[in-house]
Amino acid sequence: MNRILALAAVALFTAPVLASSGDAEVGRKKSEPCKACHGEGGISATPEFPNLAGQHQDYLITAINHYKNGKRKNPIMQGQVANLTPRDIADLTAYYSHQPGLSVKY
Repeated sequence: MNRILALAAVALFTAPVLASSGDAEVGRKKSEPCKACHGEGGISATPEFPNLAGQHQDYLITAINHYKNGKRKNPIMQGQVANLTPRDIADLTAYYSHQPGLSVKY
């Protein structure tokens, strides 16, 4: 009985994480508008716009939500993310977090 309860608890707490992880392929399709500033695959051609490729998904989710709620102030980004649903955000951030980021040479 304890084993069943333990498995149920694990399923209960991991289901939201799995559901919010997003679909990277769907995110790739949704990323078309982002390419104008953040470049193909999230590698920006100019230092004016940050690279999204290889960023941690939780960081990207937090950043997008901060633009949505006004904690981060940028009228262009606020307009871009205003109508994103939680599923859109999960898909987009799954896509960008799975892209190869820039490497640092030591």
